[in-house]
This record gives sequence, C-alpha cells and structure tokens, in this order.
Amino acid sequence: MTQARVNPDLGYPIVVAEDCRAELRAFVEARARPAAILCDANPRVAEIAGRTRRAVGRPPILAFALGERRKRLATVERVAQALSEAGIERGAIVLGVGGGVACDLFGFACASYMRGIAYAHVATSLVAMVDAAIGGKTGVNLRAGKNLVGAFADPIAVFAEVSALRTLSAAGVRDGLAEIIKAAIIEGGDFFEMLEELVPHPISRWPWPAVVEAAIKVKTMTVADDRLEAGTREVLNLGHTFGHAIERVSDYSVRHGAAVAVGLRGAGLLALRTGRFSEAEHLRVLTLLTLAGLPLRTDLPADELLLAMRADKKKRGGKLRFVLPRAIGDVEYGVACNPRSVRGVLARLREAPGSVRARR
Repeated sequence: MTQARVNPDLGYPIVVAEDCRAELRAFVEARARPAAILCDANPRVAEIAGRTRRAVGRPPILAFALGERRKRLATVERVAQALSEAGIERGAIVLGVGGGVACDLFGFACASYMRGIAYAHVATSLVAMVDAAIGGKTGVNLRAGKNLVGAFADPIAVFAEVSALRTLSAAGVRDGLAEIIKAAIIEGGDFFEMLEELVPHPISRWPWPAVVEAAIKVKTMTVADDRLEAGTREVLNLGHTFGHAIERVSDYSVRHGAAVAVGLRGAGLLALRTGRFSEAEHLRVLTLLTLAGLPLRTDLPADELLLAMRADKKKRGGKLRFVLPRAIGDVEYGVACNPRSVRGVLARLREAPGSVRARR
C-alpha cells in the first residue's frame, strides 16, 4: 500500500493512501469519541462510506443527494437536522465522505452545527483530494453566485483515498486535473514538467499518490502563509473568476474542472493582453490542458458571464480583480483589469485556440 503523510504546517494531518482505513481507525480510536458519517448518496461514494463505517466502529451513515445545484443553504439545514435527529453531540467526530461539493457543504454544516463540531474529510474525488478538502474553506452557493455563504473552518484531518480514483469517470478525473494543472502553473519547475511528461500517457498509468501529494503541497504551503485569504492565498483562484462565472451561467451544467480549464485559458489571455505573460508559456499551458482532454472554449454569452463575474468574492470597490500568470511558476493576484479587456477575452473564449495539438 502506497502511503504518505503530508506535513503542511496547518495543524492537522493529511494522509494520502491507496486505502485509508487503517489510518482512519487509528485516528478515531485515539480520540475515543463516537463518530457519525456524512456521505454523498452517489452509489460509488456510498460504497466507500460503508467501508469507512466498518473500519471505525459502525457509526450511523447519513446520506444526502448532492451536486452543485444542491449546494445550498437548504441542504445544510437538512444535514444539520439529520445530525440532531441522530443525537450527534458537540463531542462527536464527524467524517464526511465525498468529493468537492461534499467537502464544502459538510464542512460548512459541521462548522455551524452546535457552533462547531470536529470534522474530518474522507476525499473520494480528485478535486477533493488536491483542493476542496484542504485549507478550511467551506460554503454553499446563492442564486447570485458560487460559494457566497460560508466560513473558514479547518478540518481535524484529511484522508485522500487514492484507490477511489479508479472508480471515477473520465470527466471526474479531468475535473481534478484542472485543479492540478492550476497548482502546477502556480508552482512551475519540476511539477509542471512532471505533468508535461505524464500527460501523453494513459491516466490509469499515472503515479497518482505522487501527483496528488505534489498538488497538495502547493496548496498547503500557500494556505499556511495566508489562512484567511487576506492576500497571497488568492493565487489559488487562478482561472476561477472566469470558471465560476461559467458554472453559474450554465446553471452548473458545465463541470467545475471544465469551467476552470476554460478559466485558465481566460487568465492566460488576459495576462497576454496586459503584457504579463509570454505567448510561448501560454502555449505550454494550453497544450497541457488540451492533452489532458480539457476544454478551452465556451459558447456562453459574454454579457451573462461578465454579469456573473460581478458577484466574485475577490472584487473590491465594485471592481473585478483577477489572478494572472506572469510566468509558469510566477502568479500575481489582485490585478484590476479594464472591463473592455475582460470582454475581449470573453469573446476570444468563444473561439478555439490555434496551433494547439488535440488529444489523440
């Protein structure tokens, strides 16, 4: 069994393992407190939740139909009510099993229930393992935009169940690949080059524990320097101002990873327009995204996307601010851009980029 404990200086362990049951059992037993399990009702996730339950003393499983469209305050209320009806007290450990939506929503529910109960993530998707489970961001969507209600609330542990990746659809893996490529653009160097070497090969042959751990290290180092996103942590939103708008305008029919991939192209185009980025490095990013099977364009109306962007959490004084690359390995946050430039980029995103090889 491949296993690694990532030490992020965040005050809680992050375990990357093919099978986390032994670590989970030891973690829960050391605290001698009863646990409840929250899980996505998706059959794939429910099966992992069942294995987790048997490993930690058979606590109750509370399952919920999730998805980005259900990532709302009404679902948080249902989760809190279920915890109450199950008799979960403040001293309990709650394990949340699922992907990115589960991390955000269950984390927020546990941060709110009884003003905060101990919560650990059991991440079953690539997005959750490399991004959503780590850093203490929790929250849900409003009609106005994504993740507009939430709280910073650290988990007490994160368990990345790498074997779960073999049960994901190709689209599910690509969701996570977009976040991994984002992290590699931020980090640059060996990480980006590793992905360039891996991406021509079948995903099933990738060394996933090593890839997941490399992406986690980028996030943990960034979060450790700025726990409450007062500044530098914003770099982790590279591509997300465009991406969240795409998700919102599509009514979440566009998956998160697909939206972020288009957003990474949008950030690169905006960086080119403002003289920050080189054509050569932009092409490297586009080639990596293309070979990973991720989209680079959207047909959604530019006016609607620009309107959705105005709900972005990074705006200040009513002005949009972007995270833009200056180079692979050098990303700038808090960049105010002319709306005309943004609109021009949105027009470009309706077109396929030239001179980028398609995935075979």
